[in-house]
Amino acid sequence: MKINLLGATAVRLALAPPNPDATVPPGLGDFADQILGWLKWGVLFSGVLGILVCAVMIIIGRRNRSATAYEGLVGSAWILGGLALASVAAVIVGAFQV
Repeated sequence: MKINLLGATAVRLALAPPNPDATVPPGLGDFADQILGWLKWGVLFSGVLGILVCAVMIIIGRRNRSATAYEGLVGSAWILGGLALASVAAVIVGAFQV
C-alpha cells in the first residue's frame, strides 16, 4: 500500500489558513513608536521612584517599625519583578509571532 505524500501535502497546504506578515497601517508607525516610547519612559520613571520610596521605607522602618521595613522590602521585590517583565515585554510578544 503506497501513500501519496504529494497529495497529502497539497491537501494540508490547501486547508492551511492564510498567515500574512504583520504590517503597520499607513500613518500609524510614528504614532505607535511615540506611545511606546512614552510608556517605556513611564515604566523607568515609576521604577526609579518606587525603588527610592521602598529604600526610604526600609530606612525609616529600621527602628521600632519593622512592618514598614518589611513592606519596603516586599515592595522592592514587586518593583524589580515589574521592571524585569517590562524589560522582556518585546521578547515575550515576539515569541508568539509566527
